[in-house]
Amino acid sequence: MRPEHHTLRQYEVRHRTTYTYEEYVTDSFGRALLRPRQTDQQRVVEHTVEITPEPHILTEHVDHFGNQSSFYEVRTPHTVLDVHKRSLMEIEWPAPDMDRLNAWTVAEVAELVATGDELDRAEAAQYLLPSQLVEIAPEVVAYSAGILPPDRPFGEGLVALYSDIYRDFTYAKGTTSVKTTLPELLAQREGVCQDFAHLAAGCLRAVGIPGRYVSGYIETRPPAGEVKLAGSDASHAWVAAMTPEGDWVDLDPTNNHFADSRYIVTGWGRDFRDVSPLKGVIFGEGGGSSLKVGVDVIPLDGSDPRADAPPK
Repeated sequence: MRPEHHTLRQYEVRHRTTYTYEEYVTDSFGRALLRPRQTDQQRVVEHTVEITPEPHILTEHVDHFGNQSSFYEVRTPHTVLDVHKRSLMEIEWPAPDMDRLNAWTVAEVAELVATGDELDRAEAAQYLLPSQLVEIAPEVVAYSAGILPPDRPFGEGLVALYSDIYRDFTYAKGTTSVKTTLPELLAQREGVCQDFAHLAAGCLRAVGIPGRYVSGYIETRPPAGEVKLAGSDASHAWVAAMTPEGDWVDLDPTNNHFADSRYIVTGWGRDFRDVSPLKGVIFGEGGGSSLKVGVDVIPLDGSDPRADAPPK
């Protein structure tokens, strides 16, 4: 854990989603998870959302998981729907206290979660049960057993969880979908951050530790000597494990470390279906459609090596 990754950082986050339709759409109804959460690790300084065409209805409420959820309704006929969010953030994640985490074994954490009085039992339960994309299948139980045996210190187990998934799986875009099951992932051994977060959550739940799926962004840097293209970042996903004291430890199996001040949280839930950035229905004459997503996570310390050219 590098100390510089746990100092205060400021970011501008831009996320633009553009749907283009071959025929006119008469009505669009959507649910968006765009406003970042206020947490102990991050503060939302400013947040704006622009939707084109201008929606007839745009409301916001807090969902079951505490996320800021927006509903929009566009009744103007259109062939392009553009949703653009911009957030200014202050982020400061402390490094995990490994001595504290290792004071419990995996089995002790599971027992205290089941019987202890220091946490919200209802919250714990919803992140212990299987969900649509986190099936506690026999393959998941077998995989988790090698990473999180009962007598392993809890902190060491969390390190093993992100490092073993990082070692055992190849990051490969286009090899999975939102419908990919964990047994399928374990068989093919390749996927993307969403898949690895689902698997990590499944491993935690398989041994009796609540695991929640976290959606957001991470600051990325181009290879040495290269310029980062505007819009070339992406949404990111990782997992958080509950401790017996009711707090959470965030870890990223895609990048092989705990979350730090480069991580920006939008929302969390049981799996991707709870925190999809944008989903909805349209009514129109039919025809095809295309989707374009551009994301920028821009550090505000002047160190962003970014070009204004659009991504190819």
